[in-house]
Amino acid sequence: MTHDIGAVERRAILQRTTSVTLVGASANPARPSYFVATYLLSSTRYDVTFVNPRLDTLFGKPVYASLKDVPEPDLVSVFRRHDDLPQVAEEVIDAGARTLWLQLGLWHEPVADRAREAGLDVVMNRCVKIEHARFAGGLHLAGFNTGVISSRRQSAP
Repeated sequence: MTHDIGAVERRAILQRTTSVTLVGASANPARPSYFVATYLLSSTRYDVTFVNPRLDTLFGKPVYASLKDVPEPDLVSVFRRHDDLPQVAEEVIDAGARTLWLQLGLWHEPVADRAREAGLDVVMNRCVKIEHARFAGGLHLAGFNTGVISSRRQSAP
C-alpha cells in the first residue's frame, strides 16, 4: 500500500507541530540538513533540535548523540541513508514523537507501515523546509521569501 498523504494533511501536521528534530544534522553548509536547519531556525516558530553523534553543537545549540536524549520530540525529520531507516523509525517510535518525516529522496513502505501502526503520522520524500515555506507563503525558486505576494509574473527591472 502506498502511503502518500496530501497537502491538507501535511499542512495540518506542520501547523500542530511545536518542535522539529533533525536526525542526521550536519555542520557542512553543502548538506541539505544544514540548509533546512538554517531555514527552520530563522523562519519558523519551531523549537529546533539536532541529532548527530559526531557533533557537540550546531548553530550555538547542543547536538544530541541519540534521539532518545531529545526531550519530547514532536516531528522528527530524517536525513539518513535508506538502509538506516528501519532503526531510525524504531528510535522515533521509542522517543514518543508524533511524526516521522523522511526527507526528499527517502521512501520506505515497511518503515511507514511500522510507524503508522505505532500511531505516528508519516511523511515521505518531502522536504520539511519546502513544505513549510509552501504553506507559509515563502516558497521561491531560490528557496527564500521574495516578499512579493502575487500570482502575476513580475516584469523585468
